[in-house]
Amino acid sequence: MAMVDVSKKPEVFREATATGTIKLKTETIRLINQRKIAKGDTLYTAKIAGILAAKETSILIPLCHPLPLTNVEVEIRVTDKGTVQVTSTVKAKAQTGIEMEALVAAAVSLLTIWDMVKQYEKDAEGQYPLTVIENIRVAKKTKEGVSSERKRKKAQG
Repeated sequence: MAMVDVSKKPEVFREATATGTIKLKTETIRLINQRKIAKGDTLYTAKIAGILAAKETSILIPLCHPLPLTNVEVEIRVTDKGTVQVTSTVKAKAQTGIEMEALVAAAVSLLTIWDMVKQYEKDAEGQYPLTVIENIRVAKKTKEGVSSERKRKKAQG
């Protein structure tokens, strides 16, 4: 087992965007919107958690390279009466991709939302029958500095 050797790859600008959602009770969404969650401002806290998590990705995922991130943005919005969507965008000039950093930012933001609101989401038995984190995925990635000819040759094998 080893990390992928990227020492011969050039540093190029890279950007990755990841997204995911969390389903919550309508009443919980109302409390979030009114900033009445006992632990504090749920969306702001989740945004900060996602940014911090992106910066620590190589500590969380064993074979991930530590990368010099140049920007991390986390957007969080209530999309309907029972869903919160997180979108994270990470940028770096690096020798390897930054998808994992974007995914970690989105996932940790969603987990933070769950943690902030769990007391409102539990049923009478202490379970979470309606709370679901779903659809965490890479929505987009870009890599500049690679010629289209090199991309064609790589695609042809």
